[in-house]
Amino acid sequence: MARGNRQAGSSPGRRRAEPMTPDHILWTYIVLLIAGGLVGWLKAGSKASIIASVACAVPLVLGLLLKWPNAIMAALLGVLALFFAVRTMKSRKLMPSGLMLLLTLVTLLLRSVLK
Repeated sequence: MARGNRQAGSSPGRRRAEPMTPDHILWTYIVLLIAGGLVGWLKAGSKASIIASVACAVPLVLGLLLKWPNAIMAALLGVLALFFAVRTMKSRKLMPSGLMLLLTLVTLLLRSVLK
């Protein structure tokens, strides 16, 4: 490799990090959503937690795999945000629904900024 072809500061054999995409953000959200349900099931024995987290994750996974439009994915996230907002208002506790509300809103915001 000619010396002039390498970019300044890069090492041979090192790959550049790929930029974060809206799909990366959503996959991360899905993993955290299912992990939260799993923690609720393991710590409190709540079958409802794991069932609800998987039920919420399935449409998001389908949307990613079937390449649904961003508007539909945003609508799904909006419904989840509304669901978590109602649960947070009823319980008046940050954990777990308040944290999931915040995470859902951040996911929605990042996906809209990165598209």
